Amino acid sequence: MEFGSEEDARKFYVDYARRVGFVVRIMQRRRSGIDGRTLARRLGCNKQGFSPNNKGILGPEKKPRPSAREGCKATILVKFEKSGKWIVTRFVKDHNHPLIATANGFSTAGDKDKKIVELTMELERQDQLCAAYREKLLSFISNVEEETEELSTKIQLIIENVRRAESDMKKCSQNRKPWCLT
Repeated sequence: MEFGSEEDARKFYVDYARRVGFVVRIMQRRRSGIDGRTLARRLGCNKQGFSPNNKGILGPEKKPRPSAREGCKATILVKFEKSGKWIVTRFVKDHNHPLIATANGFSTAGDKDKKIVELTMELERQDQLCAAYREKLLSFISNVEEETEELSTKIQLIIENVRRAESDMKKCSQNRKPWCLT
């Protein structure tokens, strides 16, 4: 295949990737040593290669993250020819991992909009549920406070009655009157 520009080749491969079910990673660019023009560009699956292991080299170790790379070999290489066209010189079609329906997980923009509406409705439902739970919790806390006040009042009465009884017992024992104990 040939393309009029590097950008045309990139757009073609990105569209192809979206239809097939993978995401494109821009891999390499070879430039002219004379004027810095791009002479070749390699694009591939974003799961190409393996993540480098740079742990601990430039500072404290970071929490390891799972890598999206799986060693996939799918790639396309386009080179700028003297004719002014960009020619595909290498194309590897096969992937070593499952492909998805589309690159962003939605087959059409309408599906994406449906998902947004669905998630928005779910969020509103969860907000309503949260408000109901908040109301129930505040009601429960209010009831606990009321019961605590009532219980505190009853305990105070009991303490006063016990003190009064102890005082009466003390007076009776000081007077040594047997009729006082009844």
